[in-house]
Amino acid sequence: MLAGMTTTPRLTEPKNKDILISGASVAGPALAYWLRRHGFNPTVVERAPALRDGGYAVDFRGEAHLTVLERMGILADVRSARTRMGAMSYVNSAGRKLASLPADLFAGDVEILRGDLARILHEATREHTEYVFDDSIASMTEDADGVTVTFERGAPRRFDLVVGADGLHSNVRSLAFGPESRYVKELGLYCAIFTTANHLGLEYTGHAYSTPGKLTSVYSARHNTEAKAMFYFGSPPLSYDRRDGEQQKKILAEAFAGIGWETPRLLKSMWDAPDFYFDSVSQVHLDRWSRGRAVLLGDAACCPSPLSGMGTGLAVVGAYVLAGELAAAGGDHRAGFARYEEAMRDYATGCQKSGEGVSRWMVPENRFMAWFLNQNYRLLPYLPWKGLMAKSVRKTASAIALKSYGL
Repeated sequence: MLAGMTTTPRLTEPKNKDILISGASVAGPALAYWLRRHGFNPTVVERAPALRDGGYAVDFRGEAHLTVLERMGILADVRSARTRMGAMSYVNSAGRKLASLPADLFAGDVEILRGDLARILHEATREHTEYVFDDSIASMTEDADGVTVTFERGAPRRFDLVVGADGLHSNVRSLAFGPESRYVKELGLYCAIFTTANHLGLEYTGHAYSTPGKLTSVYSARHNTEAKAMFYFGSPPLSYDRRDGEQQKKILAEAFAGIGWETPRLLKSMWDAPDFYFDSVSQVHLDRWSRGRAVLLGDAACCPSPLSGMGTGLAVVGAYVLAGELAAAGGDHRAGFARYEEAMRDYATGCQKSGEGVSRWMVPENRFMAWFLNQNYRLLPYLPWKGLMAKSVRKTASAIALKSYGL
């Protein structure tokens, strides 16, 4: 039991029971699990036609993350599907290793592919949660008794509450709070990732090649049967269609034209990749996470950026707290939403701080910084403070006292 844990009586018949959740990746299904445990009726709507496979590796670290997974009964499944990733090596243009980073620094206590985690969460919730794929919320009209929701494809429906668990570009946030330009802060980097063949024969490891303003990396996945290619590059804000994958691929190809090592080969495989992902490295900052009967969760509320290593754990912990506080308030959304934000705000702020400034060492701006960082990476295994970075991140990830919420 975590220090500071308190017990809250479980409520069997809360009001505002019918809750619509937008987003079926991680935060949404995690919330659906806990809402059902507390006696609510969750419905999850997802724009994609099915669960999204692939994606980058995400990690959990520290007592809070692992405790929530254990209470959900999925920790063993997550560990079984873990990547088992070892050290990540920085290489030069000829592929010679320059430095190596220990797995504990970037893989946390348990690392898993996002698609595998989404599958586990879906399996844990599908029997008691309605999932609506290939649809999205078009409008929300709130009144004293609930919310009338229209959809892009389905017929209008009534719900008591609506939760935006739909990521950095949250649809619910745009509808309830206004344009994302008010809340999304770009950190000067763009990221792309896709599945490719493990042509380097990597075994539970990865290689990274850094040049000023750019990073090419590839790491093995799914027990070395495939690999994930990942690219980061610095850029001012770009204008592009977020649903036009071909346009995004062209942007990436142009950004990495002329870059050496395995970059040309990886870019060639990009054009046929089934799971290409491209987006800015950004954070989300809002003064409030709820408005009326709508509330935000995970990246939609407080994205710390993928470089922080905190986003997935933050989403899972937030889902646990949101459902618990709503139940403790008897379904009173005003009290439940306020207590959820009060419990999570400082924790989220700490996770966001861990993501700030990471871009400078992840993608150095000039040749001197690239050389300087390589020297530090090379010496890291021999330095007395080698474990401090990982310990600091784990401390931040554990900086919340979880209530039991009567469970």
